[in-house]
Amino acid sequence: MPVNGKKMAVSGLLMALSVVMIVLSGILDFNTLFFLAAAAFCVGIIVREYELKTGIIFFGGTLLLGFLLAPQKLYCITFAMMGVYVLLIEGLWRFLGKHQNMKNPKLVFAAGKVVIFNIMYLPALFLFPKLLFAGEVSGKLMLVFVLGGQIALYLFDKAYDYFLIRMWGNLRGKLFGRG
Repeated sequence: MPVNGKKMAVSGLLMALSVVMIVLSGILDFNTLFFLAAAAFCVGIIVREYELKTGIIFFGGTLLLGFLLAPQKLYCITFAMMGVYVLLIEGLWRFLGKHQNMKNPKLVFAAGKVVIFNIMYLPALFLFPKLLFAGEVSGKLMLVFVLGGQIALYLFDKAYDYFLIRMWGNLRGKLFGRG
């Protein structure tokens, strides 16, 4: 089985960077979501640079190291949710790319993102509220969290697209000599 040295080097460096960001999310509490999202974006880089299978392996390794090294294990669960979301939307993107005969693939992709997010978010919100909140949560407050989650999805998704298209696109050209 041939070994791709560049692929291993890039994956290893990004995994180390991701784990450092997961650890920093527990140390620098004011930037927790920023660091966790950035770590999840690295999963997307691996998927886009190589393939979905490599991204899944990268995500598994990063998650394992994160659980071993991070001081806040709960933050690893948040990273896991973000990473699974990234893997699923990248998988959906590839699936839609293979089925070009769809009527409106951009709409299907956008709807798929919302469905994927809510399949993960809503059960966590309603089935495990004690994990997220101290005390009782009123129905109105739950509605605020449901709507807030949708806003968070929009912001995460826009940041992910911006990071992978603009920032990684520019950095990738400098690192690999292609744009």
